[in-house]
Amino acid sequence: MPSAKTEITEIATGLAISGAPDLTAALAAQAVANVPLEVWGRLAELARGGQYRLEFAAAWANGQAFLGSPDGLRGRPPQLVEWKGPSRAPGDEVVPADLRVDHVWFVSCKYLSKVLVNAAPSRLFDRGLAGGPWRPTGDWYQEVAPDAYQTLFALVRRELGTRASLPPHAADLTPSHRRELRAYLDAGWSPSAQVAYCALAEVVSQVSAQRWKAATAKRTEAEALLWRLLRIGSAPYFVLGAQRDRSTRLRVMTPWDWRQVYELKRFDVWADDAGQPQVRWQALVREHGQGEDHAIEGHVEVRWSHGRFGKPPEAKAYLDTPHHRVPGYVALG
Repeated sequence: MPSAKTEITEIATGLAISGAPDLTAALAAQAVANVPLEVWGRLAELARGGQYRLEFAAAWANGQAFLGSPDGLRGRPPQLVEWKGPSRAPGDEVVPADLRVDHVWFVSCKYLSKVLVNAAPSRLFDRGLAGGPWRPTGDWYQEVAPDAYQTLFALVRRELGTRASLPPHAADLTPSHRRELRAYLDAGWSPSAQVAYCALAEVVSQVSAQRWKAATAKRTEAEALLWRLLRIGSAPYFVLGAQRDRSTRLRVMTPWDWRQVYELKRFDVWADDAGQPQVRWQALVREHGQGEDHAIEGHVEVRWSHGRFGKPPEAKAYLDTPHHRVPGYVALG
């Protein structure tokens, strides 16, 4: 179930887009489709309580801005605003939409989030986030750093002793084994295990960067990856949200638009010594006409899902450049 803040920021944005005169009237009219009755009840209670008044106000202001924007609805109230909700989109989703307006406009609501994608490491580093048929590999740590991974596991296994029945090899861990390890390691690493984990992190970072660099050796491959990272797809959409110091109201270009304005000069990746497996990336983009270069920077954290040894690692890509400075993200007019 989405958090209260997620429901507020997404649905209240849609309510403002609907053209209702105020939040109270919009809630009463239930002016966004696909919202269950129990969610409407929660929202009404939260609005009355006042605890999330800032979130309601920010979402309402963003929705009204989109409604009045020349790039958006130009002051024309829509006939239909739909909420995607917590359901996963079927197929290979390109547009990260939370709202759909009149079957045409797609809106993504991002509040204080710098996360671009959360993917299996092999899909990011080997396939460049390309869609289509694909079978994920198993444990990324086991695949790219088997010796360092086994060293860490063997050390933790010795520390646990007879308190858990674990296999001798990390490659043979089952979900129940992982639950035992996660519970044991909730308090953190021992000093010896911390050293072994840092050694694992170094190898994972280096090999992940090498494989990512090989997958983006051609400029066309790097360009396609950059578009996928930035969620630039064939359909235009809008991002409404907030960063820590400003509102975020953007139109996201399509690749067609992007190439008319920008050119990718270079895409670099390198291993980062961050205390955990991490790869940094930077795209150098040149603006046509102006001749000005823009750097887009980010990083990828490769870490276990649901705690230490909890589930196989995932690759979470972050955007470190502020959204409003990213080529391809256009301030809403």
